[in-house]
Amino acid sequence: MLKRFKKGGIHPNPMKLTAGRPILATEAPREVRLLLSQHIGAPAKSIVKPGDEVEAGQMVAEAGGFVSAPVHTPIAGKVKKIEQVRDAQGLWKEAILIEAAEPEEGARPERVDFDESHPLRSDEEIERLSGQEIIEIVGQAGIVGLGGAAFPTRVKLTIPQGKKADVFIINGAECEPYLTCDDALMRRYPREIVAGLRYLMKATSAPRALIGIEANKPEAIAALTDAVKDYPEIEVMPLRTAYPQGGEKQLIEALTGRVVPAGGLPIDAGAVVDNVATAFAVYRAVKFGEPLMKRVVTVTGMDVENGGNFIAANGMATDNLIELAGGLPENTGKVIGGGPMMGRAMSTVEAPLTKGSGGILIVPEKESERGAVSPCIRCCRCVSVCPMSLEPYLLQNLGQFGMAEEAREAGVLNCMECGCCSYICPANRPIVDYIRLSKLQIRKLPK
Repeated sequence: MLKRFKKGGIHPNPMKLTAGRPILATEAPREVRLLLSQHIGAPAKSIVKPGDEVEAGQMVAEAGGFVSAPVHTPIAGKVKKIEQVRDAQGLWKEAILIEAAEPEEGARPERVDFDESHPLRSDEEIERLSGQEIIEIVGQAGIVGLGGAAFPTRVKLTIPQGKKADVFIINGAECEPYLTCDDALMRRYPREIVAGLRYLMKATSAPRALIGIEANKPEAIAALTDAVKDYPEIEVMPLRTAYPQGGEKQLIEALTGRVVPAGGLPIDAGAVVDNVATAFAVYRAVKFGEPLMKRVVTVTGMDVENGGNFIAANGMATDNLIELAGGLPENTGKVIGGGPMMGRAMSTVEAPLTKGSGGILIVPEKESERGAVSPCIRCCRCVSVCPMSLEPYLLQNLGQFGMAEEAREAGVLNCMECGCCSYICPANRPIVDYIRLSKLQIRKLPK
Protein backbone atom coordinates (compact mmCIF):
# COMPACT_ATOMS: atom_id res chain seq x y z
CA MET A 1 0.00 0.00 0.00
CA LEU A 2 1.38 3.39 -0.99
CA LYS A 3 2.25 5.75 1.85
CA ARG A 4 0.76 9.22 2.32
CA PHE A 5 0.61 11.90 4.99
CA LYS A 6 -2.79 12.01 6.69
CA LYS A 7 -3.92 15.63 6.78
CA GLY A 8 -4.71 17.91 3.83
CA GLY A 9 -2.89 18.15 0.53
CA ILE A 10 -3.93 18.61 -3.08
CA HIS A 11 -3.47 16.86 -6.41
CA PRO A 12 -2.30 19.37 -9.04
CA ASN A 13 -1.42 18.18 -12.54
CA PRO A 14 2.18 16.90 -12.21
CA MET A 15 3.20 18.42 -15.58
CA LYS A 16 6.51 16.52 -15.61
CA LEU A 17 7.28 17.66 -19.15
CA THR A 18 10.99 16.89 -18.87
CA ALA A 19 10.65 13.48 -17.18
CA GLY A 20 12.90 11.02 -18.96
CA ARG A 21 15.09 13.75 -20.44
CA PRO A 22 18.77 12.91 -19.84
CA ILE A 23 21.02 15.02 -17.67
CA LEU A 24 23.06 17.25 -19.98
CA ALA A 25 26.48 18.73 -19.28
CA THR A 26 26.87 22.42 -20.12
CA GLU A 27 29.70 24.63 -21.27
CA ALA A 28 31.47 26.35 -18.39
CA PRO A 29 30.43 30.02 -18.18
CA ARG A 30 32.94 32.74 -18.99
CA GLU A 31 32.09 34.48 -15.73
CA VAL A 32 30.21 33.73 -12.53
CA ARG A 33 28.69 35.90 -9.82
CA LEU A 34 28.82 33.97 -6.57
CA LEU A 35 26.39 35.30 -3.99
CA LEU A 36 27.73 35.28 -0.44
CA SER A 37 24.22 34.67 0.87
CA GLN A 38 22.70 31.66 -0.89
CA HIS A 39 21.77 29.57 2.13
CA ILE A 40 19.80 29.89 5.35
CA GLY A 41 21.89 31.61 8.01
CA ALA A 42 24.74 34.11 8.07
CA PRO A 43 26.24 35.12 4.70
CA ALA A 44 29.63 33.69 3.84
CA LYS A 45 32.67 35.98 4.18
CA SER A 46 34.88 36.59 1.15
CA ILE A 47 38.49 35.42 1.53
CA VAL A 48 39.61 36.69 -1.89
CA LYS A 49 40.12 40.19 -3.25
CA PRO A 50 40.04 41.75 -6.73
CA GLY A 51 42.99 40.65 -8.81
CA ASP A 52 43.39 37.25 -7.11
CA GLU A 53 43.85 34.21 -9.36
CA VAL A 54 41.61 31.29 -8.40
CA GLU A 55 41.35 27.63 -9.40
CA ALA A 56 38.15 25.70 -10.06
CA GLY A 57 36.88 24.25 -6.79
CA GLN A 58 38.73 26.78 -4.64
CA MET A 59 36.96 28.21 -1.60
CA VAL A 60 36.43 31.93 -2.17
CA ALA A 61 34.24 32.65 0.86
CA GLU A 62 34.26 30.99 4.26
CA ALA A 63 31.29 30.26 6.50
CA GLY A 64 30.17 33.38 8.35
CA GLY A 65 29.01 31.55 11.47
CA PHE A 66 27.79 28.19 12.74
CA VAL A 67 24.65 28.33 10.58
CA SER A 68 26.38 29.26 7.34
CA ALA A 69 28.25 27.61 4.46
CA PRO A 70 31.38 28.42 2.44
CA VAL A 71 31.26 29.21 -1.28
CA HIS A 72 33.53 27.75 -3.97
CA THR A 73 34.17 28.85 -7.54
CA PRO A 74 33.22 26.44 -10.34
CA ILE A 75 35.66 28.06 -12.79
CA ALA A 76 39.32 29.03 -12.81
CA GLY A 77 40.11 32.67 -13.48
CA LYS A 78 40.57 36.03 -11.82
CA VAL A 79 38.49 37.82 -9.23
CA LYS A 80 37.36 40.93 -11.03
CA LYS A 81 35.47 42.59 -8.19
CA ILE A 82 33.26 42.11 -5.18
CA GLU A 83 30.03 43.93 -5.85
CA GLN A 84 26.35 44.26 -5.09
CA VAL A 85 24.15 42.39 -7.57
CA ARG A 86 20.44 41.71 -7.75
CA ASP A 87 19.30 38.22 -6.82
CA ALA A 88 16.30 36.47 -8.39
CA GLN A 89 13.85 38.47 -6.24
CA GLY A 90 15.52 41.77 -7.09
CA LEU A 91 17.24 42.23 -3.72
CA TRP A 92 20.76 43.63 -3.64
CA LYS A 93 23.28 41.09 -2.34
CA GLU A 94 27.04 40.98 -2.17
CA ALA A 95 28.70 38.72 -4.74
CA ILE A 96 32.15 37.78 -6.00
CA LEU A 97 32.57 38.30 -9.75
CA ILE A 98 35.07 35.90 -11.31
CA GLU A 99 36.10 35.96 -14.96
CA ALA A 100 37.40 32.78 -16.56
CA ALA A 101 40.93 32.64 -17.87
CA GLU A 102 41.22 32.94 -21.65
CA PRO A 103 41.37 29.45 -23.20
CA GLU A 104 44.39 28.47 -25.23
CA GLU A 105 43.91 28.64 -28.98
CA GLY A 106 42.24 25.48 -30.27
CA ALA A 107 41.41 24.22 -26.77
CA ARG A 108 38.03 22.61 -26.21
CA PRO A 109 35.60 24.56 -24.03
CA GLU A 110 35.50 23.49 -20.38
CA ARG A 111 32.45 21.42 -19.51
CA VAL A 112 30.34 21.41 -16.35
CA ASP A 113 29.86 17.72 -15.64
CA PHE A 114 30.25 15.12 -12.90
CA ASP A 115 33.69 13.69 -13.65
CA GLU A 116 34.49 10.39 -11.91
CA SER A 117 38.00 9.81 -13.26
CA HIS A 118 39.98 11.17 -10.29
CA PRO A 119 38.63 9.98 -6.91
CA LEU A 120 40.28 11.54 -3.87
CA ARG A 121 39.59 8.60 -1.55
CA SER A 122 39.33 4.87 -2.07
CA ASP A 123 36.38 2.94 -0.64
CA GLU A 124 38.71 1.58 2.04
CA GLU A 125 39.79 5.07 3.05
CA ILE A 126 36.17 6.20 3.22
CA GLU A 127 35.30 3.24 5.47
CA ARG A 128 37.95 4.43 7.92
CA LEU A 129 36.46 7.93 8.16
CA SER A 130 34.65 8.71 11.39
CA GLY A 131 31.20 10.26 11.43
CA GLN A 132 32.67 13.56 12.64
CA GLU A 133 35.21 13.56 9.80
CA ILE A 134 32.37 13.14 7.30
CA ILE A 135 30.54 16.08 8.87
CA GLU A 136 33.68 18.20 8.56
CA ILE A 137 34.09 17.23 4.90
CA VAL A 138 30.45 18.16 4.24
CA GLY A 139 30.94 21.50 5.99
CA GLN A 140 34.11 22.36 4.10
CA ALA A 141 32.39 21.44 0.82
CA GLY A 142 29.69 24.05 1.44
CA ILE A 143 26.87 21.56 1.04
CA VAL A 144 23.36 22.79 1.81
CA GLY A 145 19.93 21.24 1.42
CA LEU A 146 19.20 21.04 -2.31
CA GLY A 147 15.47 20.49 -2.00
CA GLY A 148 14.85 24.24 -1.83
CA ALA A 149 15.49 25.37 1.74
CA ALA A 150 19.31 25.52 1.40
CA PHE A 151 19.89 24.83 5.10
CA PRO A 152 23.58 24.07 5.81
CA THR A 153 23.90 20.28 5.86
CA ARG A 154 26.75 20.32 8.39
CA VAL A 155 24.38 21.86 10.93
CA LYS A 156 21.64 19.33 10.20
CA LEU A 157 24.08 16.46 10.69
CA THR A 158 25.22 17.81 14.06
CA ILE A 159 22.71 16.06 16.31
CA PRO A 160 21.88 18.11 19.46
CA GLN A 161 22.92 16.65 22.78
CA GLY A 162 20.17 14.49 24.21
CA LYS A 163 18.69 13.74 20.78
CA LYS A 164 19.10 10.61 18.67
CA ALA A 165 18.54 9.88 14.99
CA ASP A 166 17.17 6.37 14.62
CA VAL A 167 16.18 6.81 10.97
CA PHE A 168 17.66 8.78 8.08
CA ILE A 169 15.14 9.74 5.42
CA ILE A 170 16.02 10.60 1.83
CA ASN A 171 13.45 12.78 0.09
CA GLY A 172 12.92 11.66 -3.49
CA ALA A 173 9.26 12.69 -3.63
CA GLU A 174 9.78 15.71 -5.91
CA CYS A 175 6.09 16.53 -5.56
CA GLU A 176 6.42 20.05 -6.98
CA PRO A 177 4.80 20.15 -10.45
CA TYR A 178 7.09 20.51 -13.50
CA LEU A 179 10.40 19.83 -11.70
CA THR A 180 12.30 16.66 -12.69
CA CYS A 181 15.90 17.31 -11.59
CA ASP A 182 15.67 14.83 -8.71
CA ASP A 183 13.97 12.20 -10.88
CA ALA A 184 16.73 12.54 -13.48
CA LEU A 185 19.41 12.25 -10.79
CA MET A 186 17.83 9.12 -9.28
CA ARG A 187 17.62 7.43 -12.68
CA ARG A 188 21.22 8.16 -13.63
CA TYR A 189 23.09 8.02 -10.31
CA PRO A 190 21.21 5.62 -7.99
CA ARG A 191 24.31 3.91 -6.58
CA GLU A 192 26.04 7.20 -5.97
CA ILE A 193 22.99 8.49 -4.09
CA VAL A 194 22.95 5.35 -1.95
CA ALA A 195 26.67 5.76 -1.25
CA GLY A 196 26.04 9.35 -0.14
CA LEU A 197 23.18 8.14 2.05
CA ARG A 198 25.46 5.61 3.73
CA TYR A 199 27.95 8.39 4.51
CA LEU A 200 25.10 10.43 5.99
CA MET A 201 23.96 7.50 8.10
CA LYS A 202 27.47 7.13 9.46
CA ALA A 203 27.66 10.85 10.21
CA THR A 204 24.46 10.73 12.28
CA SER A 205 24.80 7.15 13.62
CA ALA A 206 21.36 6.38 12.16
CA PRO A 207 20.93 2.57 12.08
CA ARG A 208 18.43 2.53 9.21
CA ALA A 209 17.28 4.63 6.29
CA LEU A 210 14.17 5.12 4.18
CA ILE A 211 14.03 6.55 0.66
CA GLY A 212 10.62 8.00 -0.20
CA ILE A 213 9.76 8.37 -3.90
CA GLU A 214 6.38 9.24 -5.38
CA ALA A 215 4.79 6.46 -7.43
CA ASN A 216 4.78 8.58 -10.61
CA LYS A 217 8.54 7.95 -10.86
CA PRO A 218 8.65 4.18 -11.51
CA GLU A 219 12.06 4.28 -13.20
CA ALA A 220 13.61 6.04 -10.20
CA ILE A 221 11.95 3.59 -7.78
CA ALA A 222 13.32 0.64 -9.76
CA ALA A 223 16.81 2.14 -9.96
CA LEU A 224 17.06 2.90 -6.23
CA THR A 225 15.49 -0.45 -5.27
CA ASP A 226 18.19 -2.23 -7.24
CA ALA A 227 20.90 0.00 -5.73
CA VAL A 228 19.94 -0.86 -2.13
CA LYS A 229 19.53 -4.62 -2.57
CA ASP A 230 22.79 -5.31 -0.72
CA TYR A 231 21.90 -2.99 2.17
CA PRO A 232 19.07 -4.44 4.29
CA GLU A 233 19.19 -1.37 6.56
CA ILE A 234 17.98 0.82 3.66
CA GLU A 235 14.47 0.56 2.21
CA VAL A 236 12.89 2.27 -0.79
CA MET A 237 9.27 3.16 -0.04
CA PRO A 238 6.92 4.28 -2.85
CA LEU A 239 4.57 7.13 -1.97
CA ARG A 240 1.17 8.15 -3.23
CA THR A 241 1.36 11.08 -5.62
CA ALA A 242 0.11 14.03 -3.58
CA TYR A 243 1.29 17.53 -2.84
CA PRO A 244 3.13 18.44 -0.55
CA GLN A 245 4.37 14.88 -0.07
CA GLY A 246 7.96 16.16 -0.05
CA GLY A 247 7.51 18.43 2.96
CA GLU A 248 9.77 17.20 5.78
CA LYS A 249 7.01 16.75 8.32
CA GLN A 250 4.65 15.19 5.79
CA LEU A 251 7.35 12.79 4.57
CA ILE A 252 8.24 11.70 8.10
CA GLU A 253 4.57 11.03 8.87
CA ALA A 254 4.03 9.13 5.61
CA LEU A 255 7.10 6.89 6.01
CA THR A 256 7.21 6.34 9.77
CA GLY A 257 3.81 7.34 11.16
CA ARG A 258 5.54 9.80 13.52
CA VAL A 259 4.35 13.36 13.94
CA VAL A 260 6.86 16.17 14.37
CA PRO A 261 5.53 18.40 17.18
CA ALA A 262 4.39 21.94 16.33
CA GLY A 263 7.41 24.19 16.26
CA GLY A 264 9.67 21.16 16.38
CA LEU A 265 12.31 19.74 14.05
CA PRO A 266 12.57 16.30 12.43
CA ILE A 267 15.14 15.24 15.03
CA ASP A 268 12.41 15.67 17.66
CA ALA A 269 10.79 12.66 15.96
CA GLY A 270 14.10 10.80 15.78
CA ALA A 271 14.62 11.54 12.09
CA VAL A 272 16.98 13.44 9.83
CA VAL A 273 15.78 14.29 6.31
CA ASP A 274 17.84 15.19 3.26
CA ASN A 275 17.09 15.53 -0.43
CA VAL A 276 18.43 13.01 -2.98
CA ALA A 277 20.54 15.75 -4.59
CA THR A 278 22.07 16.52 -1.20
CA ALA A 279 23.00 12.85 -0.75
CA PHE A 280 24.60 12.92 -4.20
CA ALA A 281 26.54 16.08 -3.31
CA VAL A 282 27.77 14.38 -0.12
CA TYR A 283 28.96 11.43 -2.22
CA ARG A 284 30.87 13.80 -4.52
CA ALA A 285 32.46 15.60 -1.57
CA VAL A 286 33.56 12.47 0.29
CA LYS A 287 34.66 10.42 -2.73
CA PHE A 288 36.12 13.12 -4.97
CA GLY A 289 36.73 16.03 -2.63
CA GLU A 290 34.38 18.08 -4.80
CA PRO A 291 32.65 21.06 -3.16
CA LEU A 292 29.11 22.07 -4.01
CA MET A 293 29.67 24.29 -7.04
CA LYS A 294 27.28 22.76 -9.59
CA ARG A 295 23.97 20.93 -9.59
CA VAL A 296 21.22 19.59 -11.84
CA VAL A 297 18.63 22.24 -12.75
CA THR A 298 15.36 21.69 -14.61
CA VAL A 299 14.41 24.28 -17.24
CA THR A 300 10.80 23.74 -18.29
CA GLY A 301 7.51 25.26 -19.40
CA MET A 302 4.65 24.55 -21.76
CA ASP A 303 6.24 26.45 -24.64
CA VAL A 304 9.93 25.93 -23.89
CA GLU A 305 11.56 24.54 -27.01
CA ASN A 306 14.28 22.32 -25.52
CA GLY A 307 13.44 21.97 -21.85
CA GLY A 308 15.51 19.53 -19.88
CA ASN A 309 17.76 18.79 -16.94
CA PHE A 310 21.11 20.56 -17.07
CA ILE A 311 24.26 20.42 -14.94
CA ALA A 312 24.71 24.12 -14.22
CA ALA A 313 27.53 25.99 -12.49
CA ASN A 314 26.83 27.98 -9.36
CA GLY A 315 26.90 31.69 -10.22
CA MET A 316 25.98 31.20 -13.86
CA ALA A 317 23.51 33.78 -15.17
CA THR A 318 19.99 32.34 -15.33
CA ASP A 319 19.38 33.65 -18.84
CA ASN A 320 22.43 31.74 -20.11
CA LEU A 321 20.86 28.51 -18.89
CA ILE A 322 17.52 29.46 -20.41
CA GLU A 323 19.26 29.95 -23.77
CA LEU A 324 20.44 26.34 -23.65
CA ALA A 325 16.78 25.32 -23.42
CA GLY A 326 15.89 27.36 -26.52
CA GLY A 327 15.50 30.81 -24.98
CA LEU A 328 12.46 32.64 -23.65
CA PRO A 329 9.35 32.03 -25.79
CA GLU A 330 7.75 35.20 -27.16
CA ASN A 331 4.61 34.63 -25.10
CA THR A 332 6.47 34.45 -21.77
CA GLY A 333 4.57 36.13 -18.98
CA LYS A 334 6.58 35.09 -15.95
CA VAL A 335 9.75 33.21 -15.03
CA ILE A 336 9.64 31.35 -11.72
CA GLY A 337 12.65 30.20 -9.75
CA GLY A 338 11.54 26.74 -8.62
CA GLY A 339 8.13 25.20 -9.21
CA PRO A 340 4.68 26.78 -9.47
CA MET A 341 3.67 26.03 -5.87
CA MET A 342 6.61 27.15 -3.73
CA GLY A 343 8.75 28.91 -6.31
CA ARG A 344 8.92 32.68 -6.61
CA ALA A 345 8.65 34.92 -9.64
CA MET A 346 12.03 36.21 -10.78
CA SER A 347 12.47 39.95 -11.12
CA THR A 348 15.37 39.47 -13.55
CA VAL A 349 16.66 36.47 -15.53
CA GLU A 350 20.15 37.96 -15.30
CA ALA A 351 20.30 36.88 -11.65
CA PRO A 352 22.94 34.26 -10.88
CA LEU A 353 22.01 30.66 -10.11
CA THR A 354 22.56 29.62 -6.51
CA LYS A 355 22.97 26.34 -4.65
CA GLY A 356 19.20 26.26 -4.12
CA SER A 357 18.30 26.73 -7.80
CA GLY A 358 16.61 23.44 -8.68
CA GLY A 359 14.33 24.64 -11.44
CA ILE A 360 13.44 27.44 -13.83
CA LEU A 361 9.78 27.47 -14.88
CA ILE A 362 8.79 29.65 -17.82
CA VAL A 363 5.08 30.45 -17.72
CA PRO A 364 3.06 31.64 -20.74
CA GLU A 365 1.46 35.07 -20.43
CA LYS A 366 -2.10 33.71 -20.45
CA GLU A 367 -1.34 31.55 -17.40
CA SER A 368 0.81 34.00 -15.49
CA GLU A 369 -1.87 36.40 -14.30
CA ARG A 370 -3.87 35.82 -11.14
CA GLY A 371 -7.62 35.70 -11.29
CA ALA A 372 -9.63 38.58 -9.91
CA VAL A 373 -9.81 38.53 -6.11
CA SER A 374 -13.27 38.35 -4.61
CA PRO A 375 -14.53 38.23 -0.99
CA CYS A 376 -14.01 35.09 1.05
CA ILE A 377 -17.10 32.88 0.79
CA ARG A 378 -16.35 30.97 4.03
CA CYS A 379 -16.10 27.64 2.22
CA CYS A 380 -13.15 26.52 4.38
CA ARG A 381 -11.50 24.65 1.54
CA CYS A 382 -8.22 26.22 2.61
CA VAL A 383 -8.65 24.60 6.03
CA SER A 384 -9.39 21.18 4.55
CA VAL A 385 -6.23 21.13 2.40
CA CYS A 386 -3.79 22.64 4.91
CA PRO A 387 -1.25 19.89 5.76
CA MET A 388 -0.32 21.72 8.98
CA SER A 389 -3.89 21.87 10.39
CA LEU A 390 -3.95 25.67 10.34
CA GLU A 391 -6.73 28.12 9.45
CA PRO A 392 -5.29 29.90 6.39
CA TYR A 393 -8.26 32.25 5.93
CA LEU A 394 -7.69 33.56 9.46
CA LEU A 395 -3.93 33.91 8.98
CA GLN A 396 -4.56 35.89 5.81
CA ASN A 397 -6.87 38.32 7.58
CA LEU A 398 -4.40 38.81 10.42
CA GLY A 399 -1.61 39.48 7.96
CA GLN A 400 -3.71 41.87 5.92
CA PHE A 401 -4.49 43.99 8.97
CA GLY A 402 -1.00 43.89 10.50
CA MET A 403 -1.99 41.80 13.51
CA ALA A 404 1.39 40.11 13.87
CA GLU A 405 1.11 39.06 17.51
CA GLU A 406 -2.29 37.48 16.91
CA ALA A 407 -0.92 35.72 13.81
CA ARG A 408 1.92 34.25 15.85
CA GLU A 409 -0.55 32.96 18.44
CA ALA A 410 -2.62 31.45 15.61
CA GLY A 411 0.41 29.41 14.48
CA VAL A 412 1.52 31.30 11.39
CA LEU A 413 5.15 30.32 12.01
CA ASN A 414 4.15 26.68 11.53
CA CYS A 415 3.05 27.45 7.98
CA MET A 416 5.38 25.89 5.40
CA GLU A 417 4.08 28.17 2.61
CA CYS A 418 3.23 25.18 0.43
CA GLY A 419 0.50 27.14 -1.35
CA CYS A 420 -2.27 24.54 -1.06
CA CYS A 421 -4.62 27.17 0.37
CA SER A 422 -4.06 29.68 -2.43
CA TYR A 423 -4.36 26.91 -5.03
CA ILE A 424 -7.74 25.69 -3.79
CA CYS A 425 -9.33 29.07 -2.97
CA PRO A 426 -12.29 29.76 -5.31
CA ALA A 427 -12.08 33.48 -4.48
CA ASN A 428 -8.42 33.74 -5.59
CA ARG A 429 -7.43 35.18 -2.22
CA PRO A 430 -3.67 35.90 -1.89
CA ILE A 431 -3.44 33.82 1.27
CA VAL A 432 0.24 32.86 1.16
CA ASP A 433 1.28 36.43 0.37
CA TYR A 434 -0.26 37.74 3.58
CA ILE A 435 1.14 34.83 5.56
CA ARG A 436 4.63 35.78 4.37
CA LEU A 437 3.88 39.38 5.32
CA SER A 438 2.91 38.25 8.82
CA LYS A 439 6.20 36.43 9.23
CA LEU A 440 8.09 39.58 8.25
CA GLN A 441 6.06 41.58 10.75
CA ILE A 442 6.77 39.05 13.51
CA ARG A 443 10.52 39.46 12.99
CA LYS A 444 10.13 43.11 13.96
CA LEU A 445 8.29 42.33 17.19
CA PRO A 446 10.16 42.62 20.50
CA LYS A 447 11.82 39.35 21.50
